Amino acid sequence: MMHLLTSPEAWAALLTLTALEIVLGIDNVIFLSVIVSRIPEKQAHRARQIGLALALIFRIILLSLLVWLIGLTAPVFSFSAYDFSWRDLILIGGGLFLIAKATHEIHAEVEADDGEDDQKSGGSAFFWVIVQIIVIDIVFSLDSIITAIGMAQDIEIMIAAVVIACLIMYISSGPVSRFVAEHPTTKMLALAFLVLIGVALVADGFQFHIPRGYIYFAIAFSAAVEFFNVLAKRNRRKTGRPSA
Repeated sequence: MMHLLTSPEAWAALLTLTALEIVLGIDNVIFLSVIVSRIPEKQAHRARQIGLALALIFRIILLSLLVWLIGLTAPVFSFSAYDFSWRDLILIGGGLFLIAKATHEIHAEVEADDGEDDQKSGGSAFFWVIVQIIVIDIVFSLDSIITAIGMAQDIEIMIAAVVIACLIMYISSGPVSRFVAEHPTTKMLALAFLVLIGVALVADGFQFHIPRGYIYFAIAFSAAVEFFNVLAKRNRRKTGRPSA
């Protein structure tokens, strides 16, 4: 352990892997922000805490099961020209779940469903939110940890990077959730991102890798446009000009 603290290579690996885990965690934060927006604020805060704590726990457990995890990439059956592993099946299932969930939420937004039913159901709505967070945490954790295994050799570095990334996710999830709740158009944009991410996960499951750089660039570009749109609306309110 001490030799890692004095090794420049170890620190470089930690910084690189932490940055990568933060980028991979963007998907998780977006999903978390959208899913908790339909329950009361007090419950939403607790759901974010539970969701991110579970994300950290799942990642550490998966890191502790490296041999089993690496075995997930071994083919379990073949169909047509494709060999499917457990990892592929989890990614396909998680991607389809994201697409279905985001499509359902988009439909609710278009139909002007303000989520009153969710608000009234209280504990059951909170329980269902936690279940959905657990499912998607497992999917994102799997992808994140397989990446960590390929990037670093020491499990101490992997765990440190995962803990730091989850702390940053926890700090950022609150402001992101509040921003999404306050600006309905950003929620629709976030739901569109989830559909995009779901498609990428399904494609990965079929061994067709979409470079994440393209996806993150599209997200960053769309988020920048939406940021300026929100800023313009705020300035129009201040000057008393009508919105376009």
